[in-house]
Amino acid sequence: MTPTLTALHDAPLQRWRNGGGVTRELLAWPGADGWRLRISVADIEADGPFSTFPGVQRWFAVLQGGGVALTFDGAEHVCRPGDDALQFSGAATVAARLLRGTSRDLNLMLRDLPGSMQRAVDAQTWKPGARQCGLYAVAKGRCIADDEAIDVPAESLLWFANAPDVLTFNAESAAPTPVSGWWLAADTAELDA
Repeated sequence: MTPTLTALHDAPLQRWRNGGGVTRELLAWPGADGWRLRISVADIEADGPFSTFPGVQRWFAVLQGGGVALTFDGAEHVCRPGDDALQFSGAATVAARLLRGTSRDLNLMLRDLPGSMQRAVDAQTWKPGARQCGLYAVAKGRCIADDEAIDVPAESLLWFANAPDVLTFNAESAAPTPVSGWWLAADTAELDA
């Protein structure tokens, strides 16, 4: 199956109910209503709470900006560009505090599905180990999926409904952050059976 490619600038803006930011939804599977898998990019513009999502596991990584401190379960977690993705329960009450201005962030949310989110290191092979997977490219580059080469623009999501065995990403331009891309995976195999 041919992968889909979604550019960030093509995804419509959705303003948060609390007015603290905006979200661009890049993928909602199987659909926007009743999703089990959701990938989005959010611009946090003001301190405030995150929405809660009981039954959902979340991964969060800062793409651009001065970073953000997330407080939940009695602890503060500082997230800056280049840091590993932070995983936490969607049921948690999360308070966000901007460190130095607006923060642009990548979010993976999975409802009752195993998955992962990790940085894509240039020229290193990644084995998704899941039914669906993709790459969020921070920088322009080329993704090698098994033996197929796919050009990926900066700030876009390349998504495979049927994951290749191995993937590699090579950035062709310098990323604005220490990370040129993010691998995302969701194992929907049980639902497909």
